[in-house]
Amino acid sequence: MLRTQMNFAGQKECGSTNSLFPVEMPVWYGSRGEVSPTWLSVCTEERHRTKDLMERIAHPKNLQEACKQVVRNGGSAGIDKMSVKELKKWMGRNIINLSEQLLAGKFKPQATREVLIPKPQGGTRQLGIPTVIDRLVQQAVSQILNEIYDPTFSPNSFGFRPKRGAHQALKQAVQYLNEGKTSIVDIDLEKFFDKVNHDRLMWLLGTRIGDKKVLRLISQFLHTGILRDGMVGQRLAGTPQGSPLSPLLSNIVLDELDQELWQRNLSFVRYADDMLIFVSHKEKALKVKLRITEVIEKRMKLKVNESKSGVRNRTEVVFLGHTFLSKGRLGVSQKNEDRFKAKLKSITQRKRGESLSTLIKQLRSVIRGWLNYFRHATMKSRMEKIDGWLRRRLKCFRLKQCKRCIGIVRFLRKLGVEETLCWRIGLSGKGWWRLSNSPATNIGMNKKWFEEQGYYSLVTNYVKLHCKPL
Repeated sequence: MLRTQMNFAGQKECGSTNSLFPVEMPVWYGSRGEVSPTWLSVCTEERHRTKDLMERIAHPKNLQEACKQVVRNGGSAGIDKMSVKELKKWMGRNIINLSEQLLAGKFKPQATREVLIPKPQGGTRQLGIPTVIDRLVQQAVSQILNEIYDPTFSPNSFGFRPKRGAHQALKQAVQYLNEGKTSIVDIDLEKFFDKVNHDRLMWLLGTRIGDKKVLRLISQFLHTGILRDGMVGQRLAGTPQGSPLSPLLSNIVLDELDQELWQRNLSFVRYADDMLIFVSHKEKALKVKLRITEVIEKRMKLKVNESKSGVRNRTEVVFLGHTFLSKGRLGVSQKNEDRFKAKLKSITQRKRGESLSTLIKQLRSVIRGWLNYFRHATMKSRMEKIDGWLRRRLKCFRLKQCKRCIGIVRFLRKLGVEETLCWRIGLSGKGWWRLSNSPATNIGMNKKWFEEQGYYSLVTNYVKLHCKPL
């Protein structure tokens, strides 16, 4: 007997006003892995109701909202070199023409500009930067499709979805661990965004979208070439990373996996292509990994990275930059802490020809963002160490700015340091790092002085943020 989407979502999400489904959504597959006839029947009804979907996408109001979002997101120009700032003016003159092109099926995407982004673990990630006009159209498509698909997605999926995020995914993971499901199947999809099968993705879209013009437009975006060294290379697989449409398409692809996990009564958490499955015993976890790997590779035509996947206990898992500690607590992974320190070190290089206030302003932005993301992690002692280390680096920077002996003496004297101590530092032959921890610098450049400079303390602000429960 088939269970309905009401059970899958935990609530009647498919009956909401945002969903075009007239009935509750059944699971996709039967017990033998065949496509469910009930699923196909419901999809037939939705295809009928979405046969004029392009009219909603090409509506001037939807295009204007898409334009605002693209401008808010910012980003660099594509191959036509039109900037985001120029898009508003272009829209004012061409919105009607753009709408008519979409309705007539005559809009043609341009090639994307290749950008290689270094990965934290080494290597590079290829991004294709579309033109701002293409980004606008993709955003317009994404806005309408999101209204159709998001209400039917799994509640265990948290990435690239409205009113959902990493902290909610972590909260769900901790809940499963507290229930005693401490054997974790960690599935890593190998180059997921580069290996999505276009034919299978278009089949998935075609089961629910009845407007051929919309399907044709999405297919064109999927196959848009990438400009590399003056030559346009054809894209044969994958979703276009760097585009507003890519996150939604990735969720549509992986929703099939969510359905499979739910049908098997498995507890799981997925954020984009990062996924953990929680079970109570290691033996069961090994069987789950074997079967889910088979589904991913044979049915979904994706590849599991065996070197990064496996069955692990709580202490061995890193999920969204966090580690799982005892008693339902979260920690921060060592790699993320090291990357954070490397960023702070880069900003506070002593050779930079900028003012201390400029450095502190840049540090504030970086620290605030990092602490806000990791605010639920238990890491006070680690923050105290980084805070002390960072203050010393800033002391080094400020002392070096004094240049000469007399400059150091005058600077410390203004801070109320005794004359003898000032000259002892000024005449010292020790390096800046040694001098930064001397009695004179500790007296003059104390915590109160740092507060006056606008320094954003890691410890003080971590304590404030960490009071909020996960």
